[in-house]
Amino acid sequence: MSGVAAAVDVDVIVPTIGRDSLRALLQALAAGAPLPGRVVLVDDRRDAGTPLAVPAGSPFPVEVLRSGGRGPAAARNVGWRAGRAPWVAFLDDDVVPDPEWAARLVADLRDLPADVGGSQGRLRVPVPVDRPLTDWERNVRALETSWWITADMAYRRPALAAVGGFDERFPRAYREDADLALRVLDAGWRLVRGERSAAHPVQPASAWVSVRLQAGNAADAWMRHLHGRRWRARAHVPRGRFRRHAAIVGAGTAAVAAAAAGRPRAALAAGALWAVGTGELAWARVAPGPRDRAEVARMVATSVALPWAALRWRLQGELAAAWRRPRRWARASAGLGAVLFDRDGTLVVDVPYNGDPARVEPVPGARHAIDQLRAAGVRVGVISNQSGVARGLLTMEQVARVNARVDELLGPFDTWVVCPHGPDDGCGCRKPSPGMVHQAAAALGVAPERCVVIGDIGADVEAARAARARGILVPTPVTRPEEIARAPEVAPDLVAAVARVLGAA
Repeated sequence: MSGVAAAVDVDVIVPTIGRDSLRALLQALAAGAPLPGRVVLVDDRRDAGTPLAVPAGSPFPVEVLRSGGRGPAAARNVGWRAGRAPWVAFLDDDVVPDPEWAARLVADLRDLPADVGGSQGRLRVPVPVDRPLTDWERNVRALETSWWITADMAYRRPALAAVGGFDERFPRAYREDADLALRVLDAGWRLVRGERSAAHPVQPASAWVSVRLQAGNAADAWMRHLHGRRWRARAHVPRGRFRRHAAIVGAGTAAVAAAAAGRPRAALAAGALWAVGTGELAWARVAPGPRDRAEVARMVATSVALPWAALRWRLQGELAAAWRRPRRWARASAGLGAVLFDRDGTLVVDVPYNGDPARVEPVPGARHAIDQLRAAGVRVGVISNQSGVARGLLTMEQVARVNARVDELLGPFDTWVVCPHGPDDGCGCRKPSPGMVHQAAAALGVAPERCVVIGDIGADVEAARAARARGILVPTPVTRPEEIARAPEVAPDLVAAVARVLGAA
């Protein structure tokens, strides 16, 4: 690694769904200055039946992880938690870094004060200069002035760990970056702007893209519940036109209701207000654009649907937030780094030395319990003794296939740690030794003392005790009475154990 690259150690995380633009990003990174670390691509395709297409011959190491199609927030969490570098740089898979990006990233980060938790790069959106911009082009160009977006944003690893990373309750690429920035700021860190830059080309989009983007109104509802009414000012997010959209929908609804009630004058008046509001919205989008026939037709058609979509998504977000009463991601997991589960007998029905994925059966309530942890912002992992490998009854390939099936049914988990040794091998990882707890905690970037270990036998809680973690025993028919008597905490089942962890018992 060159002297420039060695000055700062950075993990570059790129969540992707396999878009063609990923190739351009990797080619741009390869053509520029040497990278100051490794590149991690997080494959967030829901059904990743084929390997992610990665160009061969890359001059830097590229690692591919999978996040199971849970959205960009979860994908970024998978990426940064798998690394060790003190800085984590996030790039979107549709940006094209400048040739000097890597060198300027190092310069941006090298001498930052210790209280700076993040550095934002500068985005440039190439647009036509020989004609007015379309509505979609103007929408993308607004990224140039957006604050703290993870299209190009670097964070210190301790800052990410302090707030628990991205809030995975934001399922779309919208507001999860603003939420993270506000939580990092609230934790006492500063955020600054760097000098590195990248291009963000305008990708092709359907005629109805503006209507689909209204799904972001649900995220706005969550932001208000999480950060208060002043969240827009703090995150430098313009207020937008939602109030006008609500007025248009109100007028249209009143017109329909009046007509149904046999009040034609009221229906006509409300309908006129709806038409004026819709016309004003369409003109506000048409006027700055090229005004060709196709653009005008798109703006008129989408302006009719857009307010209704905006209100529908906002109501959905408000109802979901009111029902779930979301707490801040960091607060929900305050003092709790991760929950580590034993596999056999705890997450899945114990089948001795099982090497057949078809025989994997989750214990009752397992998926619900683990989803409760994820919803609260708690990371989850598995630590599993697999002595069948040492005994010659299993291969690591069989263990991996069974683990993949568990991931498919209950996961994906944020980390897996497996000990293939036997009881007489004298290793430090096999439970009741604390090795796997330490390994899992390190993989997740948390202290072992902030972990909870849940298992069904005494070795599980003894490993927790040795690692200074919290241990909870969930007895099964194979659990010995003396193990139950010695356990620091006992829960009747997995759901109750998780409820105890979350303070709901």
